[in-house]
Amino acid sequence: MKIRKSEERGYFEIDWLKSFHSFSFGEYYDPQNMNFSDLRVINHDFIAPEAGFPQHPHKSMEIITYILKGTVEHQDSMGNKAQVLEGEIQVMGAGAGVQHSEYNPSSSVELELLQIWIMPAQPGGKPHYSQRKFLAEEKKGKLLKIISGDNDGLGLPIHQQTNIFASLLDPGMSLQSELKPERKYWLQVALGSIEVFGKVLNKGDAMNWSADEFKTLQVKGLESADFLLFELRNV
Repeated sequence: MKIRKSEERGYFEIDWLKSFHSFSFGEYYDPQNMNFSDLRVINHDFIAPEAGFPQHPHKSMEIITYILKGTVEHQDSMGNKAQVLEGEIQVMGAGAGVQHSEYNPSSSVELELLQIWIMPAQPGGKPHYSQRKFLAEEKKGKLLKIISGDNDGLGLPIHQQTNIFASLLDPGMSLQSELKPERKYWLQVALGSIEVFGKVLNKGDAMNWSADEFKTLQVKGLESADFLLFELRNV
């Protein structure tokens, strides 16, 4: 088991963007934290009102956006033009190549999000796009599958054997879940504070382990918390 504290992450700031990097990204290089299994990027971004990323290219990456506060205005070369609201999830599979832009359309509200990159099972292929709103009641006190590599229709699909679960816990609320053997797990706290395996994790903190170490996940809310659990290949 390894804990990665929020303050250990990389940090990048310009006039309209503050970004915390869990893994090497852009100008932040950390050879000890390049990826975890197929999880390549978790960026915790804060984007100023009426600002954002102009059109730029991606390829061979499954890109997931998890909105914590505010709205993303998205446009891409596949012809998609949409707003992704707080509580919604967006997936863009870059395939052999795609261009997109991300913008905060609000004149007053700072946009806060997690952008997650998963390395696909095969490079290239046809780009794809999907988005969906998951209600807070669906996540409260349980692990709700929001991203599915199992083709089971329970979460938005991606081209990798990765499942991502989201949960909301009130203070004192607990959950327990059996872990799959021969899988690796990464838990990322987006908001609030929780206790996992007896360890306290706060906003921005993460923990990773394999199911060989722990057979059952036990999480308790200390402050109102929003966290993600990544179920990854054991590679």
